[in-house]
Amino acid sequence: MSELNFSKDKKLILSLIQPTGNSFTLGNYIGAISNWDKLQSEYNCVYGIADLHAITVRQDPAELRKNSLRAYASMLACGIDPQRSVAFFQSHNKCHAELSWVLGCSTQFGELSRMTQFKDKSAKHADNINAGLFTYPVLMAADILAYNADLVPIGIDQKQHLELARNIAQRFNQKYGDFFTLPEPYIPKTGEKVMSLQDPAKKMSKSDENPNACIFILDDKDTVIRKFKRAVTDSEAEVRYAEGKGGINNLMTIYSCFTGKNYSEIESEFSGRGYGDFKLAVGETVADRLEPIRNEFNRLINDKAYLKECYTEGAQRAQSITQRTISKVYHKVGFVDAR
Repeated sequence: MSELNFSKDKKLILSLIQPTGNSFTLGNYIGAISNWDKLQSEYNCVYGIADLHAITVRQDPAELRKNSLRAYASMLACGIDPQRSVAFFQSHNKCHAELSWVLGCSTQFGELSRMTQFKDKSAKHADNINAGLFTYPVLMAADILAYNADLVPIGIDQKQHLELARNIAQRFNQKYGDFFTLPEPYIPKTGEKVMSLQDPAKKMSKSDENPNACIFILDDKDTVIRKFKRAVTDSEAEVRYAEGKGGINNLMTIYSCFTGKNYSEIESEFSGRGYGDFKLAVGETVADRLEPIRNEFNRLINDKAYLKECYTEGAQRAQSITQRTISKVYHKVGFVDAR
């Protein structure tokens, strides 16, 4: 691969995704991944698999390795070009963990204790409330600030973590002089939160015990259509976006994201038609869009040598950016220069 030279005229955007489960969900795809390819033309892009974050909950080592490779291959299959963007594994760049320690010393205990996700995960994993689970928002801040990222694509549920990253950066800048860029959220206007197909009151999640609740981007066409056919709706049988119609609202949001049609256009398209027609249309539309991704994933996951070439080069590029940050941070806080 050729040397990657970021443009000084473009802002830097960073996005990391955890390698949990065998595949990304439709929510991951709509909320973040579907935008990644387009963003490569507009920004300097850094994309990573957040395997360090993954071990805040217990993992089987063999499964974590397999899922991490599958996540990386999925990322490339979704359009990330390792020759245009930095694409790497978080654990392959030591600067993330090194910066996390320094930033942790500029983070207040009370700030971390107020993190909503810490409370939620502590309740879910009551037998493993570890220090990493408590401090991982600091590592998330290090992920962002190590690259001085301008923008971070996030879902609504991650806004609190981004605000913490900004607070940490401001606190560091006030003490040691302006250095870190204050990151801004990049939130897609549509489909920023995809809900469960079986319980529209909660977010679509790969950990849902109901197999029909979640669409995975590597699901085959028959599976995708079957899950949409079984999606929970209501008794009205009218395709209309309105309060109290969570199931239909969710399906309309998904359909809008894949077709570009607004809610009024969708309502007109399915006027006088039942939910069965609508669910089938949503399923077929999503399945057709995901098919080339699944085909490309199958090609990539069977070419381990190419994947290794990509993530090795990606880690080198990531470290070349972040090592400069770490060196300057170490100097600012008063460490003796290594050379």
